[in-house]
Amino acid sequence: MQALARYALFVLILALLSLLLTGSLLSRSPIVIAAQLASIGLVVWARRSFRDDQFSIFAEPTGQTVLSQGPYHYIRHPMYAAALLLVWASILGHLSLLNIVIGLLVTGMIALRITTEEALLRAQYPDYAAYAQKTKRLIPYVL
Repeated sequence: MQALARYALFVLILALLSLLLTGSLLSRSPIVIAAQLASIGLVVWARRSFRDDQFSIFAEPTGQTVLSQGPYHYIRHPMYAAALLLVWASILGHLSLLNIVIGLLVTGMIALRITTEEALLRAQYPDYAAYAQKTKRLIPYVL
């Protein structure tokens, strides 16, 4: 399962590259631009919440405790939430069947990474279950 989660990261990168190469990543719509800027802001906020020895791009827990500061106080996976916001804002700005397929693929890959990552976190951190009870996965107070 963990090897599959690594491929999911590769698929996400390919999807973003595909959207960029087809001209579907960037938009002139103020709403799309605002959503994309919000996603970038969320990534920066989330990344700054990590200590240097804690961050990994792979679904592998590092560090000694569950990260619960910054956006992690409100949602468990702010980087995945930001990726989904960026991708779906881009897709909605350039709606096509191909882009919808790309969005569904990205959403599925992120769901796989979340499932894998949460299983690892639950196994490594005894307090993760309590943290998961208090926070939502992707959208504060909703999902």
